[in-house]
Amino acid sequence: MDSTLLIAIVAVFIVSIIFSMFGQGGGSLYTPILFLLGYAALTSISTSLVLNLITALSAAIVYYRSNLVDIRFALWFVPGICLGAFLGGAITAYINPVLLMWLFVIFLVGAGGRMIYTYWEKSTPEGTCLIHYSQQMYALIVVFSFAVGILSGLLGVGGGILIVPFLIFLCRYPTKNSAGVVSFIVIFSSLFGVFGHLTSGGFDIPLIAGCAIAVFIGATIGARSMVKISSGYIKAGFGVILWIFAIQLILKLMHVI
Repeated sequence: MDSTLLIAIVAVFIVSIIFSMFGQGGGSLYTPILFLLGYAALTSISTSLVLNLITALSAAIVYYRSNLVDIRFALWFVPGICLGAFLGGAITAYINPVLLMWLFVIFLVGAGGRMIYTYWEKSTPEGTCLIHYSQQMYALIVVFSFAVGILSGLLGVGGGILIVPFLIFLCRYPTKNSAGVVSFIVIFSSLFGVFGHLTSGGFDIPLIAGCAIAVFIGATIGARSMVKISSGYIKAGFGVILWIFAIQLILKLMHVI
C-alpha cells in the first residue's frame, strides 16, 4: 500500500467519525482531502459520493435502531434529491475540473460559516417536531431537495450540511432527530450521485475499497457517540476546519502549494 493511499484511509476514517455524529456523509471534507492528496477532481468527487453512501448507511442503521429516523417525513426529500443528484453527477464530466474545485471552495466557506454560526444559536428544544406541515412546506421541501441533489452530484457531498439547518430552523426539528433523518436522506443523494458518475467513469477501485472499510467503522463509532452525547460547540470548531481546507484548496488552485 502506497503512503498516499494510507494517508487517505486514515483521514477519511477520522472525518467519518465526526460527520456521522451529526447525520452527515462527510463529503465536505472527503473531496478536498483526496484532491489535496493528488487525486484527480472527478476521482475525488466520485469516491467521496461512495464514501458518503457508506457513512450515511451505517449511521442511519444506528439511528434507526435508536428510533431517531422519521422515514415517512424523510421520504418527502427523496424524489427531488435523487433526480438532482443523478443530474449533477452526470454533468460533472462536462465541467472544467478547476471550476468544480473553485465551486467547492465557495461551498466550504459557506458551510464553514454556517457551522461556526451554530455556536451562537439557540438549539431547538427536544420533542418539538411537527407531525403535519402545510402543502407549501412540502412543495418547498421538494424544490429544496432537488437543488441540494444537484450540488451533491456536482461536488461529491451528501448535502447533509445544508439539510440539517433546513430541518432545524424551517421544519423545527430537534438536532438529534434531524441527524437521523438526514442520514437517511444522504443515502439517496449519494447513491444517485454515484449512478450519475457511472456515466462518465472516474472510479478508483483500490482507493474506494480501502477508504470504504475505514468509513464504515468510523461512521458506526460516530453515530453511536451522537446517540449518547450532546453536539455542543463541536460544530463551530469543525466549521473552522472547513475554512482551513478552503484556504488550502485556494492555494493549490493558485499553484502556491
